[in-house]
Amino acid sequence: MIKYLLDENVDRALLDGLHQHQPDITTWIIGDPATPRRKTSDPDILLWCEASQFILVTNNRSSMPIHLNDHLAAGRHVPGIFILNPGMSQGETIDELALICGASEPDEYLDQIRHLPISY
Repeated sequence: MIKYLLDENVDRALLDGLHQHQPDITTWIIGDPATPRRKTSDPDILLWCEASQFILVTNNRSSMPIHLNDHLAAGRHVPGIFILNPGMSQGETIDELALICGASEPDEYLDQIRHLPISY
């Protein structure tokens, strides 16, 4: 099953809304117990996502592609990275993440960055 790790810069209301809408989806946010600490470097977050099999959900459009390229060049993998769309409402984002979780295979986004929405 797909699991999500929200970047620390993602509004915690997204986590709360997703838990309310789809409580069966494992969704954590950086800084919570068992996740990387706040201020963890992006490369270390990618290592954690790889080891823990969580898709990263982030607002980081600028440096995350560079970090992913470096991660892959080192022979590593990541279950996926979803870049949030500032034009989507919180409700639309929650619906999109729930749809992805329900309709996708866990390895479908392996080593990819995808911009939401992906369900055009």
